[in-house]
Amino acid sequence: QVQLVESGGGLVQPGGSLRLSCAASGSIERINAMGWYRQAPGKQRELVAFITSGGSTNYASSVKGRFTISRDNAKSTWYLQMNSLKPEDTAVYYCNIAPLPLVSWGQGTQVTVSS
Repeated sequence: QVQLVESGGGLVQPGGSLRLSCAASGSIERINAMGWYRQAPGKQRELVAFITSGGSTNYASSVKGRFTISRDNAKSTWYLQMNSLKPEDTAVYYCNIAPLPLVSWGQGTQVTVSS
């Protein structure tokens, strides 16, 4: 099993930046790709970015050019650097296997973009 813990969210003004972290433990050697998902109020959870074990990345069109996903293998941690944040980025952000979330969800981390 893989356990995931997200952190780094908060309240930020439009145009600001945040860096989210996802710490993984357990059978992480089975992870071929890790993604960041988000769920806004009243909306379905969506995949916004993922990175493969080979380092390839993929982004949703809504975040391309603003978000960057990365990883630190030594720390078993994945990151999501979010720049030029917009109010529509407000959501609870989760990490999970990608492109299909095959393990239990963590608690997520709230990101609120508001002036």
